Amino acid sequence: MADSSFYLGRLVDSKTAKVTAKDVAYDPADLTTHAVVTGMTGSGKTGLCVAMLEEAALQNVPAIIIDPKGDLTNLLLHFPKLLPQDFQPWIDPEMARRTGRSMEEIADEASSAWGNGLKEWGISEDRILKLQNAAKFAIFTPGSDSGIPVSVLSSLAAPKLDWEGNREVLRERISSTVTALLGLVGMNDIDPIRSREHILLSNIFEFHWSEGKDLDLTELILQTQTPPFPNLGAFSVDAFFPPKDRMDLAMVLNNILAAPAFEAWREGESLDIQSLLFTPEGKPRHSIFYLAHLSDGERMFFVTLLLSAVETWMRTQAGSASLRALLYMDEIYGYLPPTANPPSKQPLLRMLKQARAFGLGLLLATQNPVDMDYKALSNTGTWFIGKLQTERDKNRLLDGLESATGAGIPRAAMDKLISSLGKRVFVMHNVHEKMPVLIQTRWTMNFLAGPMTRTQIPALNQLVGAGSSLQTPPTAAPASRQAAAPKPSIESLQPVSVPSAASAPVFTPQPAAPVSRPSNGNGNGGSLTKPSIPAGVREYFLPQNFSLPKAFQSAGRPMPAQAMIQGILYRPALLAAAQVRLLDRKYGVDTEITRAALVETLDRRGIVRWEDFTYGGPSLDKIETAPAASARFGTIDSPLNDSKLMTALQKDFTDWLFRNSEVTARANVKLKVFGGPDVSQAEFMKACSDTARDARDAELQKKTAAIDKKIKSVQDKLMKEERELRQDEQDLRNRNIETGLSGAEAVAGLFGLGRKKSLSTSVSKYRMAQNAREDVQESVDSISQYKKDLADLERQREDITAEVNNTWGSVVNDISEVSIKPKKTDIYVNIFGVAWKPYYVVQAGGESVELAAFGAE
Repeated sequence: MADSSFYLGRLVDSKTAKVTAKDVAYDPADLTTHAVVTGMTGSGKTGLCVAMLEEAALQNVPAIIIDPKGDLTNLLLHFPKLLPQDFQPWIDPEMARRTGRSMEEIADEASSAWGNGLKEWGISEDRILKLQNAAKFAIFTPGSDSGIPVSVLSSLAAPKLDWEGNREVLRERISSTVTALLGLVGMNDIDPIRSREHILLSNIFEFHWSEGKDLDLTELILQTQTPPFPNLGAFSVDAFFPPKDRMDLAMVLNNILAAPAFEAWREGESLDIQSLLFTPEGKPRHSIFYLAHLSDGERMFFVTLLLSAVETWMRTQAGSASLRALLYMDEIYGYLPPTANPPSKQPLLRMLKQARAFGLGLLLATQNPVDMDYKALSNTGTWFIGKLQTERDKNRLLDGLESATGAGIPRAAMDKLISSLGKRVFVMHNVHEKMPVLIQTRWTMNFLAGPMTRTQIPALNQLVGAGSSLQTPPTAAPASRQAAAPKPSIESLQPVSVPSAASAPVFTPQPAAPVSRPSNGNGNGGSLTKPSIPAGVREYFLPQNFSLPKAFQSAGRPMPAQAMIQGILYRPALLAAAQVRLLDRKYGVDTEITRAALVETLDRRGIVRWEDFTYGGPSLDKIETAPAASARFGTIDSPLNDSKLMTALQKDFTDWLFRNSEVTARANVKLKVFGGPDVSQAEFMKACSDTARDARDAELQKKTAAIDKKIKSVQDKLMKEERELRQDEQDLRNRNIETGLSGAEAVAGLFGLGRKKSLSTSVSKYRMAQNAREDVQESVDSISQYKKDLADLERQREDITAEVNNTWGSVVNDISEVSIKPKKTDIYVNIFGVAWKPYYVVQAGGESVELAAFGAE
């Protein structure tokens, strides 16, 4: 295997499903055409991506890593000596509690497993040491000082680019920045061409950036009220965007600046991509942006700013055919959807189309490729396809693979390959290779400890670096000490190892919020022991997504100054969610909707009116698998503790979805034009108009062919007769002249004034002149008749045209709407079971109350 290649694993024999001895060497230059990794949870998707990032580091390729869930923090856990005490701080204490073993035993087992795995795949201690020293690793935490904080306000500063030479690039960045900023205040799905807010803010940015001047949020808010220019387009600023409306926008933007939580966004490292990719000495960096602690809106805001900064940096680079840098996003769901247009989508699409020329590779991971825009997939050169959750997911992936990549093997063969996949086995389809292959991914050099919490980030950064003021390598401090540690900076990180005495970071639940009820007299209430759940019934733990102030606000109560959280109490509810596919190929409908219900008050008989409990809270992707530490639990009653009733309820939920899920499609039967819910009314009407126009033109051509032929014949005759008329008129003039001369000569002869001429000659010429006059009159009459005939024919043609236009004009508007309902086999219930909803038990104003810590924000 060439040293310049990525060592990803070994080939798998598709016939025997056995791993062969042949290593898989992936050319990093192929990543300039980008790659997508897809596979369900547990397929080994994260391990494959970690291996690719390890190989990138070994090849001195820098990377920016977007980590929405916290899995990629494991990239800092490389232990060349494989000592159990190195593993122990990063073992989940919950694992020891569940298995009844000590942390030392579990750490020893992890150390042994990693040692054996690396040995099996031929990875030596030297290679891990090389990885440890290959790049500078760091974790950034926008909106928090747990890791290296990030100043998003730096994104408002003017990029160090000449405006005139980079006008298009900078305008694209302005558009993305403004879209992200407006999205942060709840203005989503805006059109940069139609939105007054977007146009005003974009022009303020351009006014400053075109002159090389920085802009901060305070100045942006003030200039929203008083713009530094008099006009926008043809109208004055006040006519285009009245002062009162501008003040409303300024107040909304000021909420960002005024919120105490935003303070963490104001300080920290700037989004200087060159500094995030390389040290001042030129050493590559792997910069991990940990986003698990952010809300969906905050994540979208930050990711958009980061992507825009990367795109701007990319366009300033010289062309390159080799891989210069890597941008990795662990879960692309929601950032590059096929139908919606979030602010992150356009920068991603542009980079997928253009980054190859600059040597920037994009590596995107998702559980299902249908979460990605097909235009994006068509610009992806390598697909890694892992184990999928359902047969339906596989079929939809095959559809996408055929249309997006034009796979070089038959669909049935690709279907067979995908169906044979096990854990850590992937189909690798590379457009630079002749055929797809099966591979088993190698063992990762980094310890895959699982997602890390925000409280563990300081110790992780400390694992790979130390403050410049420290003279000796630090030891990992307990969580209480980490909170008081100085905020790290990107330049303060130096590679070190953590001594074996380091203690594991302790997870501290964050405050969350809503609905209050009196607590019983003993404060926390409930039991520390979680009630058992019947076999076959799944359980989930809803996250604490409310802060304590939000909890009081949601409960409709003022928050006392001395409010204190005494603990967390979980109460059971019924959670149900399903993916419903609606398919009708005739009408062009193939869409998927998510339906969910959260039932907190249950009839003991197992009767639920699902329509009364439709769920509208945070994304169910945030469901946790374990409760908060030291939490208490309420009792669980029927039907939640009855497996038969729960099975019946799941069937009832499916039936309810079958009866109450539908989408509307449009149809023009006469034109045979059909449109699903993804086709807007304007797009459908245009399709009908285009089809009707083509049909009208065809019918018109057929019905007017004969009359057009007659018109052409009459026109030809008319032209011929007009030529003859001109000739006859010329002959007549000549004859008149000859007749006059002949007559004069005859008179002169009678008086002996000249040679005598015969009177018969004069009479003959007179007769010829008379014939010429008759020819002229005949031509005039013929022309008049031809013109009349032509006018009649043209009126007939106009009548035919009007009749045909009226016919097809009425057909265009003959549109009907059809409701498309799902088949029962197209309803996939992916979540159904007991959901433990968290409540804060709060001591406030001399009383103990329960406040819901989870709900719709």
